[in-house]
Amino acid sequence: MESISGWQVGLLGGIGSWVVFSSFINLTSKIRSFTQPWVSHQVISATPIILKIQKHQHGYLDALFSGLSCVVSVPFYTAFLPLLFWSGHCKLARQMTLLMAFCDYIGNCIKDVVSAPRPSSPPVRRITATEDEKENALEYGLPSSHTLNTVCLSGYLLHYVLSYTQTKDIYTELVGLLIVCLFVGLIGLGRIYLGMHSLIDIIVGLVFGLGILAMWLSLHEYIDAFVVSGQNVATFWTVLSFLLLFAYPTPEFATPSFEYHAAFNGVALGIVIGIQQTYHQFHHEYVPRVFTSQLALPAFLGRVLVGIPTILLVKFCSKALAKWILPILANILGIPVKSTSYIPALNVSATSKTSDKTRQAGYLQKFFFFSSQETFDVDTGIRLLQYAGLAWSVVDLVPYVFSLLGL
Repeated sequence: MESISGWQVGLLGGIGSWVVFSSFINLTSKIRSFTQPWVSHQVISATPIILKIQKHQHGYLDALFSGLSCVVSVPFYTAFLPLLFWSGHCKLARQMTLLMAFCDYIGNCIKDVVSAPRPSSPPVRRITATEDEKENALEYGLPSSHTLNTVCLSGYLLHYVLSYTQTKDIYTELVGLLIVCLFVGLIGLGRIYLGMHSLIDIIVGLVFGLGILAMWLSLHEYIDAFVVSGQNVATFWTVLSFLLLFAYPTPEFATPSFEYHAAFNGVALGIVIGIQQTYHQFHHEYVPRVFTSQLALPAFLGRVLVGIPTILLVKFCSKALAKWILPILANILGIPVKSTSYIPALNVSATSKTSDKTRQAGYLQKFFFFSSQETFDVDTGIRLLQYAGLAWSVVDLVPYVFSLLGL
């Protein structure tokens, strides 16, 4: 068995201690009481600005900004990242996945800590052209996740392209930077135009996005080295994923944010475990890349046609397996569980629910002190394992199938 490094113990112990400490002093409520009134005032004050922007409404603008929002949404990245892995740009794909998971966690944590409203509709016209946008509208407003994610991911993509092509031309770098800035600006403007965010949401999303990007650019090489060749990687990341579920803050009212985090937390876990196991076979720096003689476009399309159905099948099977195993395991361990959607037999009635908050933060405190009085939502574990299985298949099972088929 591999030894556990001191920094791993320190990090995991620090997160665990933070969860216990913040639960005891009720830190989330204290931060919310300080920030929520100010942010809510800013949202209300910015309503005239939103209405001025929306005076220029047009069908083409509705379609443009709705389309841009879909292009930078979490579901789009979830569908796009497998193609990036299969294209041969494995380092970019794993870095984008982990960065996306980190952005999603930080952004949603801030949303649920502050629990600030979105612009009031009416008078603001809110456009939710897709089911994904309708679910996004149920989340709190600050910060704009679309803005934060776009800053981080487009900024990292620019860094990767310039590094990969070894471009030293200042003119090319400037053009790339201007394109990224224009794209981020359109996303931010679009979120206001669609009535989904106020100006303060965009500004905070931009500030946090730049901060996360700067931090990631200074650490990404160390993170990547650990994932592909570190010690105790699978065990460490499994425990980390578990702790992050407990470390998630409790919102004022339950929102879909925690569900999104649990899903992408599972994606990161599956990617890390799969990469760590198969790096030297399928994900090293010399694998064939698309649009080269080793991986022509027809072969890549063949990978897509084989890979997509395979990962969807694995997602279905891992969900079914988790739905069967987790309730049994909870029963053996004596942990009371419920299910809000996945397992009807464990579904509790609305009158018996004290709050949906029991499936979010504060878990650790409840586990140690109130386990006999509280139930845990098994859907969280199911969702985590479901997406971990899907992500694992993207980087482990599917590349193995490609090798068998000569793709």
